Amino acid sequence: MDRSQKEKLIATLNDTFKQAELVVVTKQAGLTVAESTDLRRQMRAAGAGFKVAKNRLTKRALDGTRFQGLSDMLKGPTAIAYSKDPVAAAKVVVEFANKNEKLTIVGGSLGERTLDLAGVKALATLPSLPEMRARLAGLIQRPAAKIAGVLAAPAGGLARVIGAHARKQEAG
Repeated sequence: MDRSQKEKLIATLNDTFKQAELVVVTKQAGLTVAESTDLRRQMRAAGAGFKVAKNRLTKRALDGTRFQGLSDMLKGPTAIAYSKDPVAAAKVVVEFANKNEKLTIVGGSLGERTLDLAGVKALATLPSLPEMRARLAGLIQRPAAKIAGVLAAPAGGLARVIGAHARKQEAG
């Protein structure tokens, strides 16, 4: 890789860090190509990304971003997972690491806040942004449905009473 390619990679990574809300640092020793491809596919499906880059270049790309605190975690064979959704990358990486011992989580950063392994795992247990939106919509919709049911109940009760009274008169 020549100097211009390295500069281009640093600029690309820097842009990625500026757009991301969450960055997770992982150690990936011995992942096969198939496993790495599977992880990348899962990350893309969740709206996240996974990148293996030289630590020195990644540290340079971190300069000027809110993720500068991750520089100390970049030692050995590392890779970064990132996402605009503050939960997506953590969910996928934690799930993959639980199934595959070749990938270990070092830590991460949610904005300027640096997270350890426990912090990343705790973040992975939170619902994603689309899930939260769906829950919120359900909570907003539920009272309206209850109000409609309450308003319809007296009319239905009145109709049943009239129907019973009519059947009683026909029988008698």
